[in-house]
Amino acid sequence: MAMTGVLRPGHVQLRVMDMAEAMAFYKDVLGLVHTGTDDSGRAYFKTWDERDHSSVILRQADRAGLDHVAFKVRDAAALDTLESALRAYGVVTERIPAGELLETGERVRFQIPTGHLVDLYARKTDVGNGMPYVNPAPWTAQSEHGMGPLRMDHLALAGPNVADAVKLFEEALDFYVTERVLAGDGVSDLGVFLTCGNKVHDIAFVALTAEPGKLHHVAFLQESWERVLRCADIFGMNEQAVDMGPTRHGVSRGTTVYGFDPSGNRIENFCGGYMPYPDYRPITWTFDQAGAGLLYHYRTLAKLSDALT
Repeated sequence: MAMTGVLRPGHVQLRVMDMAEAMAFYKDVLGLVHTGTDDSGRAYFKTWDERDHSSVILRQADRAGLDHVAFKVRDAAALDTLESALRAYGVVTERIPAGELLETGERVRFQIPTGHLVDLYARKTDVGNGMPYVNPAPWTAQSEHGMGPLRMDHLALAGPNVADAVKLFEEALDFYVTERVLAGDGVSDLGVFLTCGNKVHDIAFVALTAEPGKLHHVAFLQESWERVLRCADIFGMNEQAVDMGPTRHGVSRGTTVYGFDPSGNRIENFCGGYMPYPDYRPITWTFDQAGAGLLYHYRTLAKLSDALT
């Protein structure tokens, strides 16, 4: 499909409680590339195969969680168009100047009904992926460092007013729903999965808490099921317990393993999933099969509500 508005998830800014410990995890366990630290002490990271300067930003705080999520848009004209659409929808926006984040252009910020802050931006410096743009090799040594994910893939956010957030993403930002998991009443949604392109999802909302602005997980893309298993091994080799998996999602058909960073932010390593199009009818999982939809082998919802940060 033509990608003329929102392109993809661009970055997340996470709160961590011990910066040195967190940096060691994201660099050596997860295997990200440290691309800079700003004057306020925020640390910037990217996966080896991402070309933009950063996809994960860490900020020292007294509690873990998500500060904001940002999506990259096609260009400056798309940023203006999307801000106009948000305002027409009734959303209050603000402009954050270029340079407030390292190597990142002007951002449009707004709050969504689940209580999360969302930014849109059009420019971030291309720092490359360690390979030339002419005659590149298929991978670099960095891809074998730690878990070595390909990209920051998607977010799962938890909070109230999920239906309102989904409607905003559909009507103002041109996302579309690929799958949904029904709650016990058979009408409202326990979880909704949306994409802005052909990925099986770019963002998911889960109605697991009445508290606004909670993070469920940040997901990183792996190349194969074997790489997902390797991630589980690396958690174990670093004496860190796996939270869920390795297993398969019913939703998306992707394979997965979950763990935590040292501050308690949940990290997913994900692989696979089908390729949707906007004309596809969304898949629905009924509440009696919601466990299989979210964790196909566990077939239970119990673990999904644990450790929301």
